[in-house]
Parts: sequence; C-alpha cells; structure tokens
Amino acid sequence: MPELPEVEITRRGLAPHLTGQTIRAVVIRNGSLRQPIPADLPATLPGQTIHGVARRGKYLLIECDSGWLLAHLGMSGSLRVVPATTPPEKHDHFDLVLANGLAMRLRDPRRFGLILWTVDDPLAHPLLAKLGVEPLGEAFNGDVLYRASRGRNLPVKQFLMEGGTVVGVGNIYANESLFRAAIRPQTACGRLSAKRYERLAQTIKETLSDALAAGGSSLRDFTDSAGNPGYFQQQYFVYGRTGEPCRVCGAPILTLRQGQRATFYCGGCQKG
Repeated sequence: MPELPEVEITRRGLAPHLTGQTIRAVVIRNGSLRQPIPADLPATLPGQTIHGVARRGKYLLIECDSGWLLAHLGMSGSLRVVPATTPPEKHDHFDLVLANGLAMRLRDPRRFGLILWTVDDPLAHPLLAKLGVEPLGEAFNGDVLYRASRGRNLPVKQFLMEGGTVVGVGNIYANESLFRAAIRPQTACGRLSAKRYERLAQTIKETLSDALAAGGSSLRDFTDSAGNPGYFQQQYFVYGRTGEPCRVCGAPILTLRQGQRATFYCGGCQKG
C-alpha cells in the first residue's frame, strides 16, 4: 500500500505538470472505487485552472478554481502523467485531461482508491479533519507521541498506525522506524518513556526521509508519476525479511500478526 513517502513522491511528480494548466476534459471509465467518483466531474471541471498540488497524510489535494480534487491511492493505485492519447489499460479508471495534451491517469487494480471533489476547505473534510501531525513537519516530536500515549495499552506499532496522533506512518515505515529506535512493536505504547519517544520520533523522520531519497518502496504496483519504481525496499532492516539474519546483530527476523497486519522485528536489537 502506498504510504506517505510514495504519496509525497507522487505529489512532487504531478505538481510541475498540473500546476497552471487548464482542465480540458474528465474521463471516468470505472467510477466504482472505495467511494464512487462524482459523476458530475466531466461537467464541473473542464475550463478550470489547476493552482497547485498539496498533500495531507496520504491524501493529495489538487486545487482548482472552484474547489479541490481529493485523491487517495488506496492499496494499489498510482497517478501518472501520460499523453492523453495513450490507450488506457484494464485498470485505468480515471483521466484528468489537460489542455496541453497530457493527462493525469489513475490506475487502481484493487479499486480501493478515491477521487472526490469538495468546494469547502479540504482540511475540514471528514476524511482529513481528524488526521494527526505530519511526521516530517516541525510540529512533530517525541512529546507529541508521549502525551498521546499516556494511559493507553495499545501496542506501539498500532498506535503509530492509527493516524490520529501522527499521520501517514503505515505498516512498512512503522516496522522500520521501531527497529531503528530499538523498540519492540508489541510493547504497550503507554509504557514507553519520553526519552524513548524522542528517539522514536527521530527515527520516524529518518526512515521517511531515507525512503523519499530512494524514491519510495515498490512493493506490488507502486511507481511514481513517470512510471518509475522506488528502491527503498532494498534498505529494509526488518519488513518482509522473516527468517533472514538481522543486518545489525545477525539474529533471525521474527514475524507476528497485529491488527491483521504482519509485523516484523529483531528479537536481538529490539529489546523492549
């Protein structure tokens, strides 16, 4: 599933091609995503100018004259910039066609993504209003995590993935950040000290920054807006490495299930 680095890489790839362009047409081939694509977009958007592409958590916000397109990549989606005349493939469900002859195309094999429209403040949209602090922003630090975790028994990995305290840290980067912080993923979040949360906040920033520098993680279908894969998966310490030796201590990487998601950790390096 594309996580924050992959969505930010997509945003950076789309923004130069979309900003300042006029929308010529909207093509909906299959509107049955996690929520239906608004059927009136082909009548609403043509003639509008795109003023920018922003990100909030894992959502992309495309600002137009009279509102915002909200896009989410779901489990397997990607947004690419292609010549508008490029023949669509089986899972190419949506095109935002520009006056310059290019198109932003959504490919989503599992159809868990979203294309929505709002004329109100997008940050107040029900899907975004309760999102936590951006992990790469100045407001995020160990104190944010420490204060939100007090009195809670939820395992720390699931705490990171809730999205209400810190946003965009999905399964891959929660596993990797906890390894770098030497924290076991099953430790109750309320047991960790302020000092350990300060280290965890630092490793979250480091892990996400390293993933951005590597072009994100290409598991299954992810590519950037130009169709290029990412390479951060080659740097994983624990994710997807069950039974392989730890890159630090040599102990075998262990796996367990948490919240119906696979969790990976090193019993040697992650003591508590």
